[in-house]
Amino acid sequence: MSQSIGQVRGATRLDSSVTGPFRRGGGTRRALRWLVVVPVVLLLCASAAFVSLWLATPSVADLPSRAAGDAAAHHSVDPGVAPTPDRVVQALVATEDSRFFQHPGVDPVGAVRGVIGALRGDDTAGGATLDQQLAKVVYTPGAAGTGAKLEQIVLGVKIDHTYSKQQILQDYLGIVYFGHGYYGLSAAAQGYFGVDPAELSWAQASVLAGLVQAPSAYDPVRHLDLAKLRQRHVLDRLVATGVLTPAAADATFAAPLGLRSRG
Repeated sequence: MSQSIGQVRGATRLDSSVTGPFRRGGGTRRALRWLVVVPVVLLLCASAAFVSLWLATPSVADLPSRAAGDAAAHHSVDPGVAPTPDRVVQALVATEDSRFFQHPGVDPVGAVRGVIGALRGDDTAGGATLDQQLAKVVYTPGAAGTGAKLEQIVLGVKIDHTYSKQQILQDYLGIVYFGHGYYGLSAAAQGYFGVDPAELSWAQASVLAGLVQAPSAYDPVRHLDLAKLRQRHVLDRLVATGVLTPAAADATFAAPLGLRSRG
């Protein structure tokens, strides 16, 4: 009898030693399954939300007519096409949306940077593409909050899907506010410097490109020091994107602006 009891006890210890690792392995497998399942579920939820927003937001077929209406309301002169040489375009893209010609209306890298900036309390950390900025001006002017931003993201994708990059830039430059009462690139170039967009120097183009983020704060007529600080940032971005050399950027920063108005 004692031998039988010992055998049973030994068998119990053996069973325990064998099943323990399997239990631990089962927990590991469950954890791995969750690591796979959770991202998939989140992706499906995000996709469903995007589809819902896509259906809920308006069509962008009327974008050109809306942009023309906004331009007319602000007495803006449509530039027709992006100026050649396209200094303002290069400065604008380098500063506001460096992957504009690669992304489909939403920039994942910029979006992540924007979320991180928001968590840090920095609303200027980026995230909004030029497509989204155009959507904001044309379709959701004055709207704020998470709902408005989500709508602008979807509308930005729609705009990018429907129109060429050239057309998007044309509409954007035709209506964006450059401060000092100037809407559109042509009005800003003439108002600040007395020249057409194609005649802008790098110094002038870099100032104008810097205005769209905060046009009143960086108005070079009223706040020249702040405008120059912003210009320096724009020039640094042009260097970072390979458009200008550091020496050319420094020379541009030192060049006179030739401001037309002083009042």
